[in-house]
Amino acid sequence: MAEKNSISCENLLSDLKNKIYHPVYLLHGEESYFIDVVSDFIEQHVLSDLEKEFNQTIAYGKDSNVHTLISYAKRFPMMANYQVLIVKEAQDLDKIEEFQPYVEHPLSSTILVLCYKYNKFDKRKGLYKAIEKHGVPFESAKLYDNKIPDWINDYLRQRKYTITPKAALLLTEFLGADLGKIVNEIQKLLINIPAGAEINEDYVEKNIGISKDFNVFELQKALAKKDVAKSNQIIFYFAANPRENPLVKILPILSSYFSKVLTYHFLPDKSKNSVAAALSVNPFFVADYQQAARSFPVGKTISIISLLREYDLKAKGVDNGSAGDGELMKELIFKILH
Repeated sequence: MAEKNSISCENLLSDLKNKIYHPVYLLHGEESYFIDVVSDFIEQHVLSDLEKEFNQTIAYGKDSNVHTLISYAKRFPMMANYQVLIVKEAQDLDKIEEFQPYVEHPLSSTILVLCYKYNKFDKRKGLYKAIEKHGVPFESAKLYDNKIPDWINDYLRQRKYTITPKAALLLTEFLGADLGKIVNEIQKLLINIPAGAEINEDYVEKNIGISKDFNVFELQKALAKKDVAKSNQIIFYFAANPRENPLVKILPILSSYFSKVLTYHFLPDKSKNSVAAALSVNPFFVADYQQAARSFPVGKTISIISLLREYDLKAKGVDNGSAGDGELMKELIFKILH
């Protein structure tokens, strides 16, 4: 049972591709992207187009009730080995725990898929324990922000593309941690890029509209070098484009950066690979942290982290008269650099 409970998306898809099916799947968790990937594969590939006409049912939680769905699940397939019943948005299903008696004695010719999004299913519930015993629970966990660039890299590598570390960071900064949104933008990007090409920041800027010169990572680099002119250029660009560069989006990234600079100061082993592992960054970026540590001693780094917390509150309206994002950012950068 432990193996089923900890199954990865890749292993689950591998089983499905090899026609290893289970009578019940619970796809649950905070990251909806992986839930969609698995349910879409089942919807598209388990049955042939002809078999789907009589043997595949797609239901939605808010429009369904458990007893009706159980009656569907108990039907036998017509001219096929399986029937597929996919319940999308199952978190909206009233009294979902009433599936338990069916799950304890599921029909082997039915593949029931419960797509329970945006939250973990309560593992203490009898229904969950029944699915562990008779089916497959798959938890789709949210990726940490610092894991997104590596995930983008892996996603593209599977499609025979590569991406530069900076381009992966630009996508992460611009699109956040929403994997579905990232995949949509990457797919648009690939339409205009030769097969097998390396995706760099120029491709990203041209096809997605992210500036390769005026973004938070270039700001970090300018701050690390105490490059006042470049830092001011970037924050003036941010002020002129507030929708794409809101302060509430920039400040957490800067906070994370300077927290890593502080960590760097106390690392006993400052070799490139050791630093990359300790800070959870690509080795490509270690030089930036080395430069920042030279520019900002421990005391100044701690002061900057406090400033970032102060301005995060101001950006949210606390102790802030009428200063807009642009003014606050200019004040903050001045205090960081001086």
